[in-house]
Amino acid sequence: MDAAQISAAGELLYDLWVTGRRIAELPPSLRPATRAEGYAIQAATERRSASRLFGWKIAATSAAGQAHIQVDGPLAGRILAERVIQDGGRCHLQGNRMRVAELEFAFRMSRTIAPRRRPYTTAEVLEQVAALHPAIEVPDSRFEPFERAGIAQLIADNACAHDFVLGSAAEEDWRAIDLGAHVVWGFLDDGPPLPGLGTNVLGDPRTALTWLVNELSRHNITLHAGEIVTTGTCLTPIRIREGQRLRGDFGVLGTVCASFI
Repeated sequence: MDAAQISAAGELLYDLWVTGRRIAELPPSLRPATRAEGYAIQAATERRSASRLFGWKIAATSAAGQAHIQVDGPLAGRILAERVIQDGGRCHLQGNRMRVAELEFAFRMSRTIAPRRRPYTTAEVLEQVAALHPAIEVPDSRFEPFERAGIAQLIADNACAHDFVLGSAAEEDWRAIDLGAHVVWGFLDDGPPLPGLGTNVLGDPRTALTWLVNELSRHNITLHAGEIVTTGTCLTPIRIREGQRLRGDFGVLGTVCASFI
């Protein structure tokens, strides 16, 4: 794809995002064939945002998630600042076709991590983390059916990024906790508790964070200080509808909640 095609694809996906319209697939001349082209289209979409990039998300961090969207591994997407909702705030579901919420471990970076040839280790990545936050992601896609879009188009679609809720930074020393074994509970209104586990996120949320850093590095993308990385759902995505409220309880790591309207 040339620069004009990449820009046009990014513009089209952004317009679909803000209008709530769907397409089955991008026009052939604007359709990415590789991960690299997908990320280039993401960057073109990001340029439509009036604010600095808020952060990154990881999709398909479990075998079940990968099978559902017919991909062979995780994929990264950009979180735009205008799609971030305050903890305890209201999330509009009008136009959202997926209608699911995900509870996630999110990391705020303290330093910029630049691309390099040699992969980063988990220890190196964790040295650049300022804080851990509980978070809620409410994904959606510009493709319908998104399950058939394929990995390159899903990456172009910001890995189904949509709305995002960031909880307060954990006050507990999260570095001393086995995040893979850490239990998370979801409470939807007065329904039964819904269990999740850190190991559902590529075995450990810290492993997922390292994957994201190296995925960006492979594609010559810089992860900047202050950006958030949310690492994928640690429980089965929760079906949601208007009028409901979701609270994620991460135990000693804190809580996060949102209402859906």
